[in-house]
Amino acid sequence: MLLLLGYVGTTLFLYFNQRSLLYFPTPIHPTAHPEMTLKNDGESINFIVLNEGNMDAIIYFGGNAESMALSSDEIARQFPAFTVYLMDYRGYGRSTGDPSEEGLYSDALKLYDTIRSKYETISVGGRSLGSGIAVYVAANRDVSKLALITPYDSILNVAQDMYPLFPVSSLLNDAFNAISMVKDIKAKTLIIMAEKDTVIEKERTHQLIDAFDPVLLDVITIENRGHIDISSDERYYKSMQEFVGQE
Repeated sequence: MLLLLGYVGTTLFLYFNQRSLLYFPTPIHPTAHPEMTLKNDGESINFIVLNEGNMDAIIYFGGNAESMALSSDEIARQFPAFTVYLMDYRGYGRSTGDPSEEGLYSDALKLYDTIRSKYETISVGGRSLGSGIAVYVAANRDVSKLALITPYDSILNVAQDMYPLFPVSSLLNDAFNAISMVKDIKAKTLIIMAEKDTVIEKERTHQLIDAFDPVLLDVITIENRGHIDISSDERYYKSMQEFVGQE
């Protein structure tokens, strides 16, 4: 009986706290780069804008605990030929509201539609949690290139791997089912994996890889790096620079 009560209690805990286990809102940090705000669904969504004035743009969606302000200087330095937009998810940085799959998708499309006419091309990138948002944008809008760093087939499957004894499919509200959207992607895509990733299991990424048309896909594995420290390897940015610079 105690085991049953413990199981039920843990199940209820996972259900009611699922978003606090998925999203880790970052505080406001100062940045020297310009910022813009878009109103969407009654919320104010903040974007940091890097390298203004270029003819081509990149929209980047970060990980679930990644501060766009803290990442801004390095991303600006690595992609000087692109104007880059970094989105503070709802509840992150200067953005209002609470994060949810539906809300983040809506905010991402709002940004794309707002800036589309300003640029010759728009490429999209996403890391970890943000890879699912990047996939959604690429499946629903015309993007030039798509870069996915440590991506997954779905957050549902990632969560099931983490909590194998619990009925995750019945509990989870934000499934981020990226694999179901791959069929609608027409953009050339780069997937970057970390050899020692212990957060996103290799199977989760390989399932996503298998869903792509091989003609559209390049896959790079960065050896001796994990989920968190992958960006510390010089091959990380070099691979993306070469990819977005391709004709």
